[in-house]
Amino acid sequence: MARSKPTDATAPSGKAGRGPKDGGRGRTSGSTAVGAEPVKLNRKGKPKKQRLKKLAGQARMIKQAYSLTRKNDAKLPWIMLIWFVAVAAVVELIGILLSSPFLFLPLALVTGGLAALIVFGRRAQGSAYRQVEGQPGAAAWVLEGMRGDWRVTSGVAGTQQMDAVHRVLGRPGVILVAEGVPARVRGLLAQEKKKVARVVGDAPIYDIVVGDEEGQIPLRKLSTHVMKLPRNLSAGEVNALGRRMSALGGSRMPVPGGPLPGGRQMSISQRQVRRRG
Repeated sequence: MARSKPTDATAPSGKAGRGPKDGGRGRTSGSTAVGAEPVKLNRKGKPKKQRLKKLAGQARMIKQAYSLTRKNDAKLPWIMLIWFVAVAAVVELIGILLSSPFLFLPLALVTGGLAALIVFGRRAQGSAYRQVEGQPGAAAWVLEGMRGDWRVTSGVAGTQQMDAVHRVLGRPGVILVAEGVPARVRGLLAQEKKKVARVVGDAPIYDIVVGDEEGQIPLRKLSTHVMKLPRNLSAGEVNALGRRMSALGGSRMPVPGGPLPGGRQMSISQRQVRRRG
């Protein structure tokens, strides 16, 4: 008689010691545990909950910025409404002329909303500058809000009257920015420029005096002026220059943490400048 093969269901099949579903070693597939719901990821591989939280935080920030700007700019809602209606009407009129009014309606609403947001951003920025202009630390606040790799050291030199010189390191080279009474800050600038020149070698050194007089840069144009300076150094040269400049030390005078009253107002206005800078 021929012997029959064993029919034990627990016997290993296929490769030795490896089951048909779990790969034979009891490991769970992916990074989720057995019985746990898989975490939904977005395109960047991050959990979707974090993205929603980020959007909610941005919405709260915009709402808060709107409230603060409206306190200093009572015409803001009406100006935003006028721009929304005007731009949306122009786009919808184009749709009517092309015999597609319903097709152009969503585009008109989106375009009008974008126009209103752009107007809001510009007026919020202008309101922030008006609040800080003329206050100690205003130039440092603007410099620290610039986008990009700008290494700002506030208050490297100053006087008891709160005149100050700030040092900025970036691709253009070294930028010295002075704020205060011109008769006092020019002497501070000259001293700091000599001190920096002994360390940076052939790297360019720019000096700027913030103000509205001839030869000065207005506060509202400071970030734009600095960011338009020519790129004279590579990223590696900036890093090497930063290491050499560390011998100069940091701030030598107390600079106010923010010219706007209240840290919350300060943070919102600084983000506005960073976006528009």
